[in-house]
Amino acid sequence: MSAVLLLNGPNLGVLGRREPEIYGTDTLADIEKAVAEEVRARGWQVVSVQHDGEGELVGAIHRHRDATVGAIVNPGALMIAGWSLRDALASYPSPWIEVHLSNVWAREQFRHDSVIAPLASGVVVGLGAFGYRLAAQALMHLCAEPSEPAAITTSTRGGPAPA
Repeated sequence: MSAVLLLNGPNLGVLGRREPEIYGTDTLADIEKAVAEEVRARGWQVVSVQHDGEGELVGAIHRHRDATVGAIVNPGALMIAGWSLRDALASYPSPWIEVHLSNVWAREQFRHDSVIAPLASGVVVGLGAFGYRLAAQALMHLCAEPSEPAAITTSTRGGPAPA
């Protein structure tokens, strides 16, 4: 069975209690469940990893690089200066989507630049916990199952086949 890596950075382990006016009241467990619901139809599982330290996130990317079909990554504040996280994601072979609960461009200036976003297959911001569902849908689109061979049709109309 295939799996999606759900990677969450610093301070995301306290979602639901941390500044709910900005980040909402959904917990990380709620988000994990929502992502699992989205990818279940594809037969995918979710491997969820949250760490407050960048080194642990880098290790998780390397450990799961060959066992996952893609990733959903909320780097938290590491988007700003997480250079080792950026380098680990640069070597991640599958598509991945960067997610942020808040609209980072509507907030403080220092949040307006992400060192990892240019590497992402896509970025979802400002839609709260629902953004993770959208990221899961995008990942399923990017990891489309191979289509079945086109059916060969024959004409039953009279006359010779065109040359």
